[in-house]
Amino acid sequence: MTPFELVEPRTIEEALALLDPDDDQVRPLGGGTALMLMMKAGVFRPKRLVSLRKLAKLIGIAASEGSLAIGALTPLSDVERSAAVASGAPVIVRAMRRLSNVRVRNVATIGGNLAHGDPHMDLPPVLMALDASIVVLGRSGSRSLKVEDLFAGYYETVLKRDEIIAELHIPPQGARRAAYLKCTTGSADDWPALGVAVSLEADSNVMRAPRVVVSAATEKAIRLKDAEHALSGAAIDDSVLARAGDAAAEEAETVSDIRGSAAYKRELIRVYVRRAVRQAFDGAASDGAGGRR
Repeated sequence: MTPFELVEPRTIEEALALLDPDDDQVRPLGGGTALMLMMKAGVFRPKRLVSLRKLAKLIGIAASEGSLAIGALTPLSDVERSAAVASGAPVIVRAMRRLSNVRVRNVATIGGNLAHGDPHMDLPPVLMALDASIVVLGRSGSRSLKVEDLFAGYYETVLKRDEIIAELHIPPQGARRAAYLKCTTGSADDWPALGVAVSLEADSNVMRAPRVVVSAATEKAIRLKDAEHALSGAAIDDSVLARAGDAAAEEAETVSDIRGSAAYKRELIRVYVRRAVRQAFDGAASDGAGGRR
């Protein structure tokens, strides 16, 4: 690991001033679980890291009338154990049980999880299915951004170099039901070969306003609008689920990596979209772990 400067500002304003919009070797540092691995591997060689850990204003979870506001520096383990999150968005708690391991969850932050832009992360597809948004702070002010609009490509986001994620907002889910399934080629908490998140409303036997998101098999987490169209307003049965799975497999541009070929992942999407929709409709009774193949 090459030498670097570590600075620890105590205010958000100071932190933003230390970031350089023209220098990609200056980065903000949250929990650092992913960034440190990249540095140890020599993939990233920063000259300055701006630690955000002393910015207490960015830590905490608040609930109001069904909505959730989660500070970007809140550790994933705090989110996992939060009664407010369990009540307002239980799919997040279920997904956390198979998100890496407890040591990582104790250090990693929810803002860093999003800002890293890794398509294999479990939370981005879940948050996209919940229609979550983030508050972004920069020298020029603040802006709100849907999580589904955050990712620009493989390990790429639309964040500017002098911007940080300040807060995550999850709107009231009401009677919506959600599920997250992951398929891993290793242990149950390993990086997934595929992640599928689904959220929908159930009107008797009919599905309304579905949101279908896949990740890991693609360059970034994406919504599958064709699959959503196949489900919207339809009564749930095997033929509808098959059409949605086929539409998802056709729509997603899968990529090959050490976890499987693009063709293999396309077939995973076909199967797992059907399973995730069924699980969401049935109330997501299982733990959301998905499984190994």
